[in-house]
Amino acid sequence: MDQANILIIGGGVVGCAIARAVSEHWQDVFLVEQFPKLGMATSTRNSGVNHSGIYYPKNSLKARHCVEGNRLTYEFCIKHNVPFRHKGKLVVAANAHEETELVALKKRGEDNGVEGLRLIDAAEIRKQEPHIRGTAALVVPSTGIVSAEELVHAYARVASNQGANIVTRAEVVSLAPSGKNIRVGLRIGDQRDSQEETIEAKCVINAAGLHADEVAALLGNRSWHIYPVRGEYCEIRGPRASLINNLVYPLPHSRGLSLGVHFTKTLWATVLVGPTATYVEGKDNYEKDRLAIADFANSAKTLLPEIRESDLQLGYSGLRPKLVPPDHQGIVDFVITRDPAVPQAIHLVGMESPGLTAAPSVGQHVRQLVAEVLG
Repeated sequence: MDQANILIIGGGVVGCAIARAVSEHWQDVFLVEQFPKLGMATSTRNSGVNHSGIYYPKNSLKARHCVEGNRLTYEFCIKHNVPFRHKGKLVVAANAHEETELVALKKRGEDNGVEGLRLIDAAEIRKQEPHIRGTAALVVPSTGIVSAEELVHAYARVASNQGANIVTRAEVVSLAPSGKNIRVGLRIGDQRDSQEETIEAKCVINAAGLHADEVAALLGNRSWHIYPVRGEYCEIRGPRASLINNLVYPLPHSRGLSLGVHFTKTLWATVLVGPTATYVEGKDNYEKDRLAIADFANSAKTLLPEIRESDLQLGYSGLRPKLVPPDHQGIVDFVITRDPAVPQAIHLVGMESPGLTAAPSVGQHVRQLVAEVLG
């Protein structure tokens, strides 16, 4: 039976950032990922935005880790040659009624320590984004975009260089306390050709994303239930991508479900339109009953009146690991906690947006919890 100091379950951006953080301080670190490649689920099926931290309640984990993670992500990208663009974004009020919400959003961002926020009028909007229609906008200079896939792999590469062992096609099938350790049962390989293995770890970190509730339940902890929420995208390619210069957002969803269907000028010079937000059945339900292109065009016309249905083609979709059912109101915070019954286990649950941004800061937080476990 293999022995490990730390075993991380989940090879998304959060798991890989944690692996990078803990492997700086401890040897015998393992990361196991059930899919053939790292970051195949939530981590790379998003807009790739490095968020500022304006949306989240003051003193929440989302606010703290987003603001700090924003800075750390840029630093990491520079150091490790991960493609990114740091040019800020606009959050646009479509009418005078929304301007009150825009002022409140600016105040929330300032309360969270986001710097450089300022309000601009319709004329200034047109200077920055000539095709966007709005009455006012919030300029958010710290926002940018990154190559999410390359960011995930860079965290993993640094962790591997520091001695971490990363194993793909490795599904956790059992967790059992064993004295001061946790015995982890793994199924390694694909369905046709798999083998069972066991690793005994002093500390287990549950960063399983959409499946974090199921992993916690393997230890008898049924405190959480993940509700998959699908976000779908369309894409503008070719000359019409010039309709958008940078990042343009509406006001966030009033129920806290999402940040709204926005426009993202990608690193490859197309424009993503999305994501939508729809509760779905199944944690692998990326394609069933996709929205029509016409729905995207109608939604986008509020801020971008010139857009035509013919400008758009269906893009990819992703799933957010929501912690609350459809009738819930408001933003729900990350869960980052040691298990009360099995304290050598650390759970990260509901790691939706801004998880990509927050990941390096979350990694530092988890490293502190690991130090409590390992001493």
